[in-house]
Amino acid sequence: MYKNLVTFFVTVLFFLPTVDAALPDFSDLVKDVSPSVVKINTLSIPEQYSSQQIPDIFRDLFEYRGQPRSPAQKVRSSGSGFVISSDGYIVTNHHVVDQATEIQVLFSDRSEYQAIVIGSDRRSDLALLKIEAKGLEAQEFANSDKLKVGEWVLAIGSPFGLDYSATAGIVSAKGRSLPTDQGENYVPFIQTDVAINPGNSGGPLFDLNGRVVGINSQIFSRSGGSIGLSFSIPSNVALRVVEQLKETGVVQRGWLGVAIQDVNKALAQSLELGKPRGALINAVEMDSPADKGGIEPGDVIISVDGQDIVDADDLPHLVGMLAPETKTKIEVIRKGKRKLLKVTVGALDGYEAKNAKTEDNNSDRLGLTVTSVSEDQLRELRLRGGVLVAEVLSDSPSAVAGIKSGDILVQLGYSRIDDSDEYQQVIADMPKNTPILVRFYRQGWAISKTIVIK
Repeated sequence: MYKNLVTFFVTVLFFLPTVDAALPDFSDLVKDVSPSVVKINTLSIPEQYSSQQIPDIFRDLFEYRGQPRSPAQKVRSSGSGFVISSDGYIVTNHHVVDQATEIQVLFSDRSEYQAIVIGSDRRSDLALLKIEAKGLEAQEFANSDKLKVGEWVLAIGSPFGLDYSATAGIVSAKGRSLPTDQGENYVPFIQTDVAINPGNSGGPLFDLNGRVVGINSQIFSRSGGSIGLSFSIPSNVALRVVEQLKETGVVQRGWLGVAIQDVNKALAQSLELGKPRGALINAVEMDSPADKGGIEPGDVIISVDGQDIVDADDLPHLVGMLAPETKTKIEVIRKGKRKLLKVTVGALDGYEAKNAKTEDNNSDRLGLTVTSVSEDQLRELRLRGGVLVAEVLSDSPSAVAGIKSGDILVQLGYSRIDDSDEYQQVIADMPKNTPILVRFYRQGWAISKTIVIK
C-alpha cells in the first residue's frame, strides 16, 4: 500500500509544471539598464501643494521632503528619470521638475550633474532635461502598441529615496483613461501591478528585452502607497512628445473642436448602432476643424484613420497624437448610416496660444509683459533694479522656462537688468536657439534658469 502511495506522489510531482522555469530572471536585465536610470533631486518654491492636477485618489509618484504648504519655504523633492541619448538628454515627469529652481541628476556610479529643462509638457506629464555629459549609456524605446496584457515588465527608480530599486509585475491593462481636474485626457495609460511608490515618478518601465515601454507617472491609492494599481505613459506617446520638446520646447496636439460622451446600450439602440461603441458628438464648435470637416451633433465617430473608437476616451487619445494640419479620415454613423469624412486636424496648443496672443498683444520675444518694480519692493529685496513680470504668454519661451507673473527679472545672459529700457535692449539682441541664463527673484528667493528663443 505504502509503495503504491509513494509511486503515486512521485508520478504527480514528476508531471507537475515547473513553476520556476516559467518565471523570468531579471538580474541580467537590471544590471544592463541600471547605468541609464537616474535619481532626480529638486529644490522648488511651490505656490501651494497639489497632486499634479489629478483626482485625489490618483497619486503622482513624486516624493516631497519638506513642508510645501508654506509658500515662502524651499522644498526638497526627489523623483526618477532615464537617459535617452549619450550626449545627456534625460526624460522624466513634468511634475518632477515643475516649479523647480534647481535640478540635480545622480547616477548609480554616484556621479552628479546639474540639469536644465529643455521643455516640459503638463498634458502628458513629461519633461526633457539636459546635462553636460558625453558617452552616457542610453535607453531605447520599444513600440508600446505591441505590448500585451499579461506581459512581464520591470520598473527601476528611487521609491522613498531608496536609490535604484527594481520591482517587477505584469501589464494589467492598456489604454486607461485618467482625466485631469481640467477634464483633459490625452494619455492612454498602461496599467500594471508593478510595485511603485513616491520617488518612482519619471522612472522607466522596461520590457523583457530591456527597452522602455513606459514612463511611470501615477498610482491609484487611498493611502498614498502602492496597492498594485500603477499607471505609466506609453513609450509611443513619450517618443512624440520628447521629439517635439527637443525641437521646439513645446508640444503641438491635434484638435477637432467637439464635445463628446460615451454611448450606452440605450443610446446605441436609438442611434441604430447595433451595440455600444464610438464617441457621440454632443456639440461642434463653430469654425473648428470638425465643423469645417462636416461633423455634426448627433454623429457617432467610430474610427479615425482606420483605428476603432471603442469608447469616447479613445477619441482624444488618437486625435491628440496627430500632428496639426494632418488630413485624416473619420468614419461616423449618422442616422443609422456610415459616412466617411475627410477632416484636417487643427492645433490644440496653437489654438490656445493664438487666443492668448489676442488677449495680450504687448508680449515680447520672451512671451512677457513687464512693468517697473516699485521702490518699496526694491528696498525690501535690496535690489538696485529689475523689471516685474506682469503677464506670461502661454507656451512662450518664458512659460517653458518656468517664469511666472510676479517674478522680478534682474539678469539676462551677462547683462544686468535695472529697468524696462535696459530689458528691451537686451532681449532685442538675444540669439535664437541658444540657452541664455535668466536670473530672477520669486518670493524673496533668487532663482537662475535658462531660456531659449525658438
